[in-house]
Amino acid sequence: MNLDLQSLALPALGGVLEFMRLIWEVDHALQRTSKRMEATIGVTGPQRLVVRIIGRFPGIPAGHLARLLHVHPSTLTGIVKRLERQGLVRRRADPRDGRRLLLSLSEKGRLFDVEAEGTIEAAIQRALDRAPPNQIEAARALLASIAQTLNSLEGPMAEDRRRNGAPHG
Repeated sequence: MNLDLQSLALPALGGVLEFMRLIWEVDHALQRTSKRMEATIGVTGPQRLVVRIIGRFPGIPAGHLARLLHVHPSTLTGIVKRLERQGLVRRRADPRDGRRLLLSLSEKGRLFDVEAEGTIEAAIQRALDRAPPNQIEAARALLASIAQTLNSLEGPMAEDRRRNGAPHG
């Protein structure tokens, strides 16, 4: 039996499940677009986000970038190493503290630090352009609240790490 899922009406899921379904739809679209970006422009969505942020803050310490992105430093290290192998990002020791790594874009990396069609941020920009500012602010506040609530599920030890400035992921 060949079931045409497009012609089926969605069942009434209720507020929470419907919202979660939409979040998963966004997550799936992000993953799919990220893979397409890798095939077409050579970097994934997360790699491009790192390039764009480093482009805004040349010399940003790796630890600061990890905290900004809410990822574990080891996750960021993997992304940065791939970008470095591609010749897009440079790492150098902080002259004031050799334990810290400072990140900057190479000349080739700066070519990626431009607005481009077919990227996740171009799609997000189009959606933001269609929305009124109050709707954008409400969405930003709700997403921040969801992230904070999910992060609180990590338990008291995670809260202690956050209070002491350690990143979480």
